[in-house]
Amino acid sequence: MADEETTTLSPAPTAPAEPLEAAADAARVPSWTRWLVPLALVLAAVNLRPAITSLGSLMKEVTGGLHMSGGIAGVLTSVPAFCFAVFGITAPRLARRFGPGAVVFAGMAAITAGLLLRPFAGGTVTFLAASALALMGIAVSNVLMPVIVKRYFPDRVGSMTGLYSMALAAGTSLAAVTTVPLTDALGGSWRQGLGVWALLAVVAVAVWIPLTRDRSGAVDPAPSVRTEAAPALRITRSATAWALACFFGLQATGAYITMGWMPTIFRDAGVSAGTAGLLLSITMVMGVPLGFVIPWLVNRLPSQGPIVVALGTCGLVGYGGLYLAPAAGAWVWALLLGISNCAFPLALTMISKRSRTGAGVVRLSAFAQCVGYLLSIPGPLLVGVLHDRSGGWDLPIALMAALMVPQIVVGVLAGRDRTIEDEAGARHQRR
Repeated sequence: MADEETTTLSPAPTAPAEPLEAAADAARVPSWTRWLVPLALVLAAVNLRPAITSLGSLMKEVTGGLHMSGGIAGVLTSVPAFCFAVFGITAPRLARRFGPGAVVFAGMAAITAGLLLRPFAGGTVTFLAASALALMGIAVSNVLMPVIVKRYFPDRVGSMTGLYSMALAAGTSLAAVTTVPLTDALGGSWRQGLGVWALLAVVAVAVWIPLTRDRSGAVDPAPSVRTEAAPALRITRSATAWALACFFGLQATGAYITMGWMPTIFRDAGVSAGTAGLLLSITMVMGVPLGFVIPWLVNRLPSQGPIVVALGTCGLVGYGGLYLAPAAGAWVWALLLGISNCAFPLALTMISKRSRTGAGVVRLSAFAQCVGYLLSIPGPLLVGVLHDRSGGWDLPIALMAALMVPQIVVGVLAGRDRTIEDEAGARHQRR
């Protein structure tokens, strides 16, 4: 990983450096991509969560049909984070070789194949393998979305990140609210209910085909601001990168616990399957408006600490309500947890804000997401084990609430007004 962590960058670019680099990047982008890339981004984002939230809506049916224990079901909810960490780390290298458009196209194809194969799984192992194929495609696309935004729209990072985040939230909530009704309409089998989402992925594959030929979007390993005397940028020595990775990991833990287990928590509290799916969709759909508002706020605040605290407070109140009165206040708790889960678009926007250059964003995106997803793996698994051992949801919900505290702390640290290049320059000057 050393070649992905080290590059030579100027320690302290002057004020005009970033606008000049943005203008140079924009000049290298073919004009026809300016209208196609936003459409492609939206379609890719819409497909990045249905493989997960559709499964959450049918978790009881899937675990029953495949004879899974609670612990194995916990493993199933941890698979997304594991795949995102393991396969996401390969995205920068693949993007340098083939171009980010070609890699995202391959990711969309992998999602399609995994969703098509999953309904035919005869056991837990084959189901996990098909899910892993889809999640591999999601992983590389996750890492490259901020890179593509920075490359094609260097002067509109906030607005394009907002558009992408809104589409991701829309796809997430769409799968949550419609999977159960679609399953019923298709005969009541969870296999058809999960497999139908492959049709949406096919559309994304078709739109990304033209972008596979755009090699101008390939990640440049030698950005224009490089100088011979500049210090090396080592991501692993950046306090900001580590804080951002931990923040990403903790928000991902909460998100995947919510997507994997929240419908089951509501159903065990006496809520019907259809209403539980609708409650999950309410949680996910909050990312549509806030996915645009939060990046807009990020670009106007020097520090993102206040946003981190506000989202974390909503999460603490939501989990508290879920612990005390899961059914009575279900709609309120779903709303509050949906606001809290908007830490995801916040983390994505901070990745773009914490580096001055496109190459820095590539490394920071890969590092923060891969380390973050590794950190998030135990959470959903532990929830399943705690539920199995305790026979209820009190301990798992207490764990979810407790994790909000370190998330707020590291989020405030990651939101400070500094870049990873600034930190590299400060270390170089101390030497």
